[in-house]
Amino acid sequence: MLHEYRDLITELKGKNARFDSVFDKHNELDQRISDIEEGREYADPYELETLKKEKLRLKDEAYNILMEYKKSKSN
Repeated sequence: MLHEYRDLITELKGKNARFDSVFDKHNELDQRISDIEEGREYADPYELETLKKEKLRLKDEAYNILMEYKKSKSN
């Protein structure tokens, strides 16, 4: 997730509980979606679509937190 911000993610993890929660939930969903797509877990197509939308929402939220943090560092 957001590989181009890897250094910033490393810096922020452990400092921001909201970011930690969003980051962890995103990674859990990523694994679950992979398990479904690779046949290790079952979900109907609607559920899979819902999981993907939630993962995208979490990614957007993580990005916004990262940008807020980056902006606060530059001030």
